[in-house]
Amino acid sequence: MDSQDITSLSRLKKGEKAYVVDLGLKGLMRRRVLDLGIVPGTILQCVAMAPSGDPVAYLVRGTVIAIRNEDANFIQVRAT
Repeated sequence: MDSQDITSLSRLKKGEKAYVVDLGLKGLMRRRVLDLGIVPGTILQCVAMAPSGDPVAYLVRGTVIAIRNEDANFIQVRAT
């Protein structure tokens, strides 16, 4: 697979699944994301969006979490 298959988490549409390739977050937000179990190799599924489109809910390791698009832009994923 080439780098064109990689996109940001914020671009997933409802129902799509992808796995984490890289975290471009820094500092406290990076620590929070890691604490939630979002590490390279983790499979995520977009399950719901707020009416405004932000934040977006993702299924992560059996738990649904909401992530703001400004943070999801820094999480690189590849479709499963």
